[in-house]
Amino acid sequence: MASPQQQQTFKDPVTEANPKPDVAKAGASMKLTARNINFFYGQFQALHDISLDIPSNKVTAFIGPSGCGKSTFLRTMNRMNETLRNTRVEGDLKLDGENLFDMDVTDVRRRVGMVFQKSNPFPKTIFDNVAYGLRVNGIRKSSILSEAVERSLKRAALWSEVKDKLNKPASALSGGQQQRLCIARALAVEPEVLLLDEPCSALDPIATLKIEELLFQINDITTIVIVTHNMQQAARLADFTGFFLMGKLIEINDTKRIFQNPGMKETEDYVTGRFG
Repeated sequence: MASPQQQQTFKDPVTEANPKPDVAKAGASMKLTARNINFFYGQFQALHDISLDIPSNKVTAFIGPSGCGKSTFLRTMNRMNETLRNTRVEGDLKLDGENLFDMDVTDVRRRVGMVFQKSNPFPKTIFDNVAYGLRVNGIRKSSILSEAVERSLKRAALWSEVKDKLNKPASALSGGQQQRLCIARALAVEPEVLLLDEPCSALDPIATLKIEELLFQINDITTIVIVTHNMQQAARLADFTGFFLMGKLIEINDTKRIFQNPGMKETEDYVTGRFG
């Protein structure tokens, strides 16, 4: 979490209506940069001129009411929306300064992993689920796979629970364990960015706590972007928080400022419960 010394702000060079944290002063480089992102489902425009920066090795949360564009923008960052027919995206999106839309899509999804709202383990064993991405990327040596699977399950705080049943079906795990397995699967290829779309929405409080704890633990090895409807979760987890409304990014700033002293009335109305 950002320290009080890091809670500094400045006016956005892109648009003053969208205040941002001065992450450069906070000692963070930019992992992802988006400028004027527009996204269309057919004739319907779901995103309007989204411009923001995602700092490296920080947790950035997106909040806002249902249908406001949070998940659409999240999926844009690893090009999952390209799997949908009759869609198009406009604008600039860069990963470490490289145009994300010009990169090989397989490379994008290796570098930018994603975990969905509903856990989706493959109909395979626990071991094969975690090893899947490694095998897709050409790794076949059993010793390397075994080491990577163990490392990923440990990072996902799941190893102690499954180490004696790696050859059992992933479907036999509980909902919370399945979600951590999906995180382990994403971590196995060592992504630079991990996107999470409401990963705890279907979980009980104990499973949610375990997910949150592991996100704290892996923040030093990857950049995390999480969509959540749980504002308390955003306040607990995130260094920076962005508020979306009707397909627009209303405001993004350090989390403490968003919840205690937002710069936009719409943000204040949402975080204080006046709507949403």
